[in-house]
Amino acid sequence: MNNYLIPANSKKSKLILGFFNPLDLIIFTVGVVLTLFLLFAFKSNNVIVMILDLLPALIASFLVMPVPNYHNMFTLINNIYTYFSKRKKYYWRGWCANGKKR
Repeated sequence: MNNYLIPANSKKSKLILGFFNPLDLIIFTVGVVLTLFLLFAFKSNNVIVMILDLLPALIASFLVMPVPNYHNMFTLINNIYTYFSKRKKYYWRGWCANGKKR
């Protein structure tokens, strides 16, 4: 018989709480701590100042937000940046290539 069942989310067990890498938690924690510091430092009734105070937590939450087919927005933005900033000319290095550049 030898029927093996491989779970579809097997990489999820390597993540903290099933969603976060250590870098994700660092980004989120820094954003929330910075927001709390700004809220305690600038006590204001002005809406614009309050939005600016909340901006680090909002940006950090946006970056660690899960996205389908990617881990999160940070990974998606990193992949887009890598695609547009790296070279687009690829050289064949298969089994029949002799290893010389053309």
